[in-house]
Amino acid sequence: MLCPKCNQPVADGARFCGSCGEPIGANPDATRPPRGPVGGAGATSSGGAAPGGSSPAWAGGLGAAAPGLIGRIKNIILTPRTEWPVIETEPTTIAQLYKGYVIPLAAFVALMSFVRISVIGIGFWRMPVLSGLAYALVRFVLGLLALYVVGWVIDMLAPTFSGQRDRRQAVKTAAYAFTPGAIGAVFVLLGGIGALLQLAAAIWGIYVLYLGLPVLMRSPPEKAAGYTAAVIVCVILVFVVFGIIFSVVNPNTPPWWITPSSMR
Repeated sequence: MLCPKCNQPVADGARFCGSCGEPIGANPDATRPPRGPVGGAGATSSGGAAPGGSSPAWAGGLGAAAPGLIGRIKNIILTPRTEWPVIETEPTTIAQLYKGYVIPLAAFVALMSFVRISVIGIGFWRMPVLSGLAYALVRFVLGLLALYVVGWVIDMLAPTFSGQRDRRQAVKTAAYAFTPGAIGAVFVLLGGIGALLQLAAAIWGIYVLYLGLPVLMRSPPEKAAGYTAAVIVCVILVFVVFGIIFSVVNPNTPPWWITPSSMR
């Protein structure tokens, strides 16, 4: 089967094209349920479940479905074009998303940071264990908050790029686009070369975001580049603000956007 819009191959039974996000079928409205208004009253804007497919296996909790979590991580990193249409139909709430996906990844990032600065050390310097734990904890909490802010930014920018506002889908977009960077945190253990690998992971995350915005926020594919660029600019500003907060809370530690591998 070929997509009627971009003429790319589409898997049998697929509801959306993995290349451009075009609904597959004679009646797109039948395959893409309408979303409620944004502003606090609608279920979609408040994080409630929307009509669509079933929730992913990990939505019930990490301990009950670790294989599903690993599978989602692998798919969103390796095959984002085909994974985003699957994610789009899932009625996962923001609470479920945080409990089963965001918190485990944010904890992994914080753990890698702690291991680098307090266990492995940087050259001849190691941060005391208690200070390292405090550093990791603050980074973990601010990371959770920052991701929601990024989702809010994605949601607010949607109408500017002819998309449809939906806070739940916007936070999902932010969370899954964050995956390559989160998994790339393991490279912090490699020292100097790890910084380059982390940069590559971050760039891949931007590409994943570029693919996901048209699908989850229903923005025209031709506006995906501008939408992505606007989100990245806002994200940089968010990181600067959170970096200042992090420096105030931990005055003896580097800003949170600076990875230990970049310190000298």
